[in-house]
Amino acid sequence: MITAVLGALLLLLLGSECPTGWAQTPAPPGNPVFQPSFIHMSGPTVSSFLVGNSADVVLAVNVIHVNTETGMLPLLHCSGSNRYGEWSLNVSCGMNVSKVTVTLMRNLQLCLSNTTDCCMEPLCVVETLQVSACRGSTVLANLLIQAEIYANSSFTGNVSENATVIPNQVFQPLGSCPCNLTAGICDIRCCCDLECTPDLKQLFSGSCFAGVFGGNVNLPFDQLCSVQTTNSAPDWFPFLCVQSSLNNTPFLGYFYHGSVSSSLVPSFKIPLQTVPEKPVSGYKQGDPIMTTENEYFTIRQRSMAGQCVGNAPVAFLQNFDVKCVTSLSAYKEGLSHNVMITSGTGDAVQQNVIYGNVTDVRNFITKPEDIQSTEVLCINVTFAEYYMFIWKGKTIEEINVTVLIGELCDGEILTQRFSVNFVSFNSTNTTELSGNPGYQVGKPVRAVNISSDTVTTLKLWQPVGNGLCTSATFTPVLFGLNSLSGCILEVNINEDCSQLREDVTDRLNSLIQATHVGKRGNSSYSDLNDLVEIIRLDPPNPSANASVGNLNGICSDIPANLNIHIITADVGAVEGIAQEEILGVQISFSTVIWQFQCGIICENKSSSVPITASVQFIKVPAQPPIPMTRFQINYTEYDCNRNEVCWPQLFYPLTWYYTGEPYTQCLAKGLILAFFFLLAAVLSNPWSRILKV
Repeated sequence: MITAVLGALLLLLLGSECPTGWAQTPAPPGNPVFQPSFIHMSGPTVSSFLVGNSADVVLAVNVIHVNTETGMLPLLHCSGSNRYGEWSLNVSCGMNVSKVTVTLMRNLQLCLSNTTDCCMEPLCVVETLQVSACRGSTVLANLLIQAEIYANSSFTGNVSENATVIPNQVFQPLGSCPCNLTAGICDIRCCCDLECTPDLKQLFSGSCFAGVFGGNVNLPFDQLCSVQTTNSAPDWFPFLCVQSSLNNTPFLGYFYHGSVSSSLVPSFKIPLQTVPEKPVSGYKQGDPIMTTENEYFTIRQRSMAGQCVGNAPVAFLQNFDVKCVTSLSAYKEGLSHNVMITSGTGDAVQQNVIYGNVTDVRNFITKPEDIQSTEVLCINVTFAEYYMFIWKGKTIEEINVTVLIGELCDGEILTQRFSVNFVSFNSTNTTELSGNPGYQVGKPVRAVNISSDTVTTLKLWQPVGNGLCTSATFTPVLFGLNSLSGCILEVNINEDCSQLREDVTDRLNSLIQATHVGKRGNSSYSDLNDLVEIIRLDPPNPSANASVGNLNGICSDIPANLNIHIITADVGAVEGIAQEEILGVQISFSTVIWQFQCGIICENKSSSVPITASVQFIKVPAQPPIPMTRFQINYTEYDCNRNEVCWPQLFYPLTWYYTGEPYTQCLAKGLILAFFFLLAAVLSNPWSRILKV
């Protein structure tokens, strides 16, 4: 996956075509390398990337032969050109990167009669190629390609234009002989094939295909009288049966030719509401905020597909902070700040807007390296918008907006930022709770470090750019949302295993710098009764596998995975809304065996170790089991769990749960038993007296 991502990033950097056989792109000092350096080729074209200082570098392709006795490759050399036999080499240049493409220049069709330019066998090409990058007579990098290409087997004959007549399925099945697979030839064991002569059928007359595949498309069905007689149907089988020929079978299409009536729409169906309604009784969490003109209040947000959309409504009590990338040609203004919104009870709320200018645009603007210094078009656009909604109960009391404006020029890339934060009206500061009292789904998990008296939160990585841990940012763990994140740590082949374990452990511990988490969304950091201690399980001791760690390029017991388990439960309800609470938090480590990845030759270059962190929320019942009643405690004779005799299960053998005997036998015995009870009741008093009278 890392190779695929690297290839995608390198494709964005590629530019114009280079002179054939050369890669002449200015680059930082250092020898170039091929990424990847070994390719298994199964098609006529394959590509790799030459990364690094490629100034005055000549590329050549050659076909090499591996020594069958020793298995060694021939020595590297700088002879050759961009063409070798049926192979062609093409180079495309970019910024510090060159795309190298090797193409097979021959026909891959399988040979038919009287043809020469074709493949004689299905495995058409089996060769080993070597692409060398040389500066003068010195080989700087080489690319090995193992080509195993099969011939194309597509049909190239004449296609008949005769249309196939499909019979009416009411009277005749579509496939009367499904085993007839080859036209003009008798198919073995297909007795319904009309192309099989009687002499050929005698060879396999006793081994014909049976069932639908063998041509018996009119299967006998269970309702036929002949089938019931042959199969010895049981006594409780339906008393009536069907006397019909197999041509009139239910497996043939449709027999009812009635009129089709349109379905009636029920009167209780709720019509689709296309126009949103203004809230009159206040907002609930998740409701879209409305304007006074009965429209959605929208701010640019990120969709499920990862793209930014401008018509996304803002949901009540749901914070977000997104970044959207745009350019001058694609820039669009958002909703006007003069728009007033409804408070939730019919009142209008005006936005309090504060404008500011961005002096340092490095956090917002990305300038391409090849941008020209000539005069370009520049205009003032919105760089960031920070919304703060002051809410009270189910209404919005105030809106404060901070807008940052800067200059965007043609050719530059702008990263806009939009954030929405809901702050309670009774809050003394801008620090927002994660719920009141229970946690709300999507809010950060509250945490604190008791030893240093530092308020923090549980964190996850948010990789950017190349995905390295050195450039990754952090994002808080959100309550109720299972998450998985990670980053890539660069190491070399001579990495010390003990130091590597220590570095990985330190990076994982940087995500959990807290000792306790809040039980509820409004937990106080100064009250230990409102906090839950984090249970830490240290990584295993690598001393047991110390012998593996002595090997160069292999390290065992690397704690590359951090597992965060958070146990939650419903502890009550407020106005019918369940309140969730954290009962416990445990963090543990999962170890892996890291091995340095290299091609044919292990060079002293950096490799990668992916480290991950996962969060799983486990919900458990918070209420204890229902206590036993006084009747259940005193009258133990009716308790099936504490007595050998269980009267409530008297009729258990007559239920489907009893598997000691076949159900038919249990049913028959039950009916006989019921008959005896009925007979005893009839022959007993007072029925006997009534019969005598």
